[in-house]
Amino acid sequence: MDGWIILDKPSGVFSKTAAVRAAHLFNTKKNGHIGTLDPMASGVLPVAIGNATKMVPFIEEFCERTKEYLFSVQFGFETDTLDITGTEVSRNNIIPTESALRAILPKFTGDINQIPPKFSAVHINGRRAYELARSGQEIEIPSRRVKVYSLELTGISGDSWNFCMRCAPGTYVRSIARDIAYSLGTLATVGMIRRTQSGIFSIKNAYTLDFLENLFNNGGDVGEYLAPVDFGLGDIPVLNLDDKSTKLYRNGGFVKVGNTDGLYRVYFDNKFVGIGTVSGGVLKPRRTI
Repeated sequence: MDGWIILDKPSGVFSKTAAVRAAHLFNTKKNGHIGTLDPMASGVLPVAIGNATKMVPFIEEFCERTKEYLFSVQFGFETDTLDITGTEVSRNNIIPTESALRAILPKFTGDINQIPPKFSAVHINGRRAYELARSGQEIEIPSRRVKVYSLELTGISGDSWNFCMRCAPGTYVRSIARDIAYSLGTLATVGMIRRTQSGIFSIKNAYTLDFLENLFNNGGDVGEYLAPVDFGLGDIPVLNLDDKSTKLYRNGGFVKVGNTDGLYRVYFDNKFVGIGTVSGGVLKPRRTI
């Protein structure tokens, strides 16, 4: 079977591990996922199964990929990982006022500069930053531009300050929390991160690993929860072929069409055939299913 499983990844599980476990339910090792979540984070993790892996690069490059996160912050101390799973490295016990915090939130929306956490998956000289950090090496991660569409304080519960953020890919929640705290003259540690949206993939359509694995182990049909291969490609326009042109396309041939230049989702008889590029009135295959 080919398609997408929209996982509600549990906290404490690596994204790659979750994707492999999901693929096992469909008797395949062929899998991929969009948007790695921190191990401590939970929420939406789109997992491509089988031939859906061919669509990952197109979703990542050509489709809308807004992320939404719910997260909580505790002020007054900081850990090496910037979240509650790390080792405390500094404490000042300074708790900001709500009015002061709300006043500085607009500074963290729009295009902003951000330094990713040392314990993150960004590459430093060909290696992951977290690998270098775990080995005790001192590393400097360069600042980069990220985009935050909205950031709001949604409530305070005990010592946890709760937020909702919508942002572009590459934005780190832990860095946002750290930088908010620094702007207020204090420190912060993230207690919870939950992704509720990744592009078209929503928590409303997500299933937990426990649910899917229990269903599988009891002889249920996990395929019922598999979204189609072309799910998530809605920002790419459609091009329909006839039977003869489809056979030519599937065999790697070029097809004369009347469409304008650009990338297209290719269909025959309402069935997804693949992704192709039109140039000079000629459709050329990029990926076929």
